Amino acid sequence: MTLAIVALCGCSANGNKQNNQADATTEATQVNRNAAKSEGQDAKAPDFTLNDINGNPLSLSSLKGKYVVLDFWGSWCGWCIKGIPSMKEYYAKYAGKFEILGVDCGDTPEKWKEAVKKYELPWLHVFCTRESSVLNDYAIQGFPTKVVVGPDGNIVKTIVGEDPAFYVFLDELFKDK
Repeated sequence: MTLAIVALCGCSANGNKQNNQADATTEATQVNRNAAKSEGQDAKAPDFTLNDINGNPLSLSSLKGKYVVLDFWGSWCGWCIKGIPSMKEYYAKYAGKFEILGVDCGDTPEKWKEAVKKYELPWLHVFCTRESSVLNDYAIQGFPTKVVVGPDGNIVKTIVGEDPAFYVFLDELFKDK
């Protein structure tokens, strides 16, 4: 099984970067409350198609049958960058059990591609244009935001911010798999 992760930083999705961790935590708490309402057996993850790092269209539905972590992030987001080592560790730890789909937000295509190369991110990546409805469809309010989508295409869990609870959740999810 593959799992997709979506991540948000302690920054708002409208482009206003929050440098104060307390503000980011407050914002993340509110987003978690909102996102929790959309989790559950009948909470279908909205499908989308965005271009991958090579310019080819990649849809979320093409990953159905796997766990997927949608990782909403940006190279400008300090908390997103801070979380990369843990993301890489868990991607290797549970290799083949889930997939990460990094959804870059707020970068130029050039900065996005540079960041993927610089940080050697081994998972799938797509670029979210300003015209896309993906951020709105997932009610993304801050970065990073990680959305765990189950093999059935339903949202299993949403975690806003770089929170250790995300990794605890992955350990619990894959402990017997």
